[in-house]
Amino acid sequence: MQDLIWLLPTFPLLGFLCLVLTGGSLPRKIVAVIGAGSVGLSFLSAVLIAAQFLASGEDYFVKEVWVWMAVGEFTPGFNFYLDGLSLVMMLIITGVGFLIHLYSTGFMADDPAYSRFFAYMNLFVAAMLMLVLGDNLLLLYLGWEGVGLCSYLLIGFWYENPDNGYAARKAFVVTRVGDTAMAIGLFLLFTQLGTLNIQDMLGAAQQQWAIGSPLAIAAALLLLGGAVGKSAQLPLQTWLPDAMAGPTPISALIHAATMVTAGVYLVARTHVLFELAPTVQMLVAFVGLATLLMAGFTAMTQRDIKRILAYSTISQIGYMFLALGAGAWSAAVFHLMTHAFFKALLFLAAGTVILSLHHEHDIFKMGGIRKQLPIAFWSFIIGSAALAALPFTSGFYSKDEILLAALAVEGPGLLLWIGGVIGAFFTGIYSFRLVFVVFFGDSQGHQEVKEEAGWTMAAPLMLLMVLALLGGWIQVPLDAVFSSGAGHEEAPVSLLVHAVMIAAPFLGIGVSYLFFMSKVFDVDKLMANPLASSLHRFWFSGWGMDALYQRIFVNPFLYLARINRNDLIDSFYALLVSITRTAHLMLARTQTGYLGWYALSMAAGLVLIISLGVML
Repeated sequence: MQDLIWLLPTFPLLGFLCLVLTGGSLPRKIVAVIGAGSVGLSFLSAVLIAAQFLASGEDYFVKEVWVWMAVGEFTPGFNFYLDGLSLVMMLIITGVGFLIHLYSTGFMADDPAYSRFFAYMNLFVAAMLMLVLGDNLLLLYLGWEGVGLCSYLLIGFWYENPDNGYAARKAFVVTRVGDTAMAIGLFLLFTQLGTLNIQDMLGAAQQQWAIGSPLAIAAALLLLGGAVGKSAQLPLQTWLPDAMAGPTPISALIHAATMVTAGVYLVARTHVLFELAPTVQMLVAFVGLATLLMAGFTAMTQRDIKRILAYSTISQIGYMFLALGAGAWSAAVFHLMTHAFFKALLFLAAGTVILSLHHEHDIFKMGGIRKQLPIAFWSFIIGSAALAALPFTSGFYSKDEILLAALAVEGPGLLLWIGGVIGAFFTGIYSFRLVFVVFFGDSQGHQEVKEEAGWTMAAPLMLLMVLALLGGWIQVPLDAVFSSGAGHEEAPVSLLVHAVMIAAPFLGIGVSYLFFMSKVFDVDKLMANPLASSLHRFWFSGWGMDALYQRIFVNPFLYLARINRNDLIDSFYALLVSITRTAHLMLARTQTGYLGWYALSMAAGLVLIISLGVML
């Protein structure tokens, strides 16, 4: 069965081709079968392959399909590499992806571009599988750019609205910054190590580069640039909140469960390079810490239900980067998995709420809908509990490992741990602020609530509720992948440390309850304070990052474009054209048709040539 690993990206790719080539002419039921069924076949194949791989006891498996290109000694192939890390990723992509596709068959049922939606989604899944299964960095980069393209297409899916097109372009441009850094990193690795095969490259790096080598630092920094772009970490996080312009299932699949975790996968896959560059690895930790705190502050101020979850995603990926920087590779991947469960659950539940309230996104125009939408309500309760890392939920086990790993880091470990605990406090506030405002209290005058959709939307929510609760018990087979990063789990930790980590989210929930449920504290009175109001505006704007980039990059570019409106380069070539045309007209005027004039011209030319010859 392992030899058929190439089927995993092939099924959704065939689904994409079928839907594109038929041009939307297929009946919706057939489109749903092809769109969701192709990913379902990939998931079934992934389960069978995973079972055989785990039973074999092998550390890894390589399937060589064909040679992609042969240029001298550079012969990258379409080869698939299976180990514990890629196994976890392929199961998340196909499993969670299938549930989201199934949900989408109901959510998008009334959309006129039904077939185009599933074509894009299928292509995304195929590209993401290529990314995580490729055995060389070139094939990984093909999938990397493929998911970037699909992200652009899906964010701007409702392109009739200019704002959606802007959000799609913004995501494409911002992530291209990171992708360019990553491409330069691949050039550096190939020129210095002679290969892009991931395992060979890592082995060569260990042999040729000492710890702290400038080349290792440069390579790790360039790969980190790609990772922060794709995973929406500082300073390239600004695209993700605007990406909520796409349909909600897209937010669940691409911007919560899979694509934005590609950067985490890249750092984990090339962890040897970061171990050879400890300063860059520590930078990864601080990037994650700064991002999770910034996003936590911002999430507390948002009104749009999807933007709250978007900033929550940025924050949770910050925890994954914190784990990577701490050397807790397994903990980062573990949180990646649990996050896929509870964040997909929250986004899909948010989609149900939005659809039931006639596409309302403002949480303060909702309220009191827990009885009308019981499945969405319990989805939010369980998903928010896991997001806040309450005990016995999946998020508790993974976040607990990350915080303990951060504490074990020599030097800044205590600082990293305190920052992570503060982030957990913020998570408790914004996650249950969302629950209290949307589902409790009085109705805020919204229209009549539509009934929850059929089983195609309810079944994925129920399965994800189970995974969000029990996913922390899943054992990820990563011992053979990472040679280090697990020892922190054995270090003894005081009961006080555990108590603080458990208490932090509960304190956040308590604060949220006092403000938004019991109304002991009045938000309006708090906002009357000038300092609180200013901080609220600053955090609501995403710490002014968009305005900063507008001033530093966009405005100067537009200024230069206005100066060069007539294009100086084109003006030079236009001058050449003008001179040529003038000369042509002058010569054309000499063509009079009189033989005497032609004879005189020839004689004059002959005299001129002879004179020049004599002079020279």
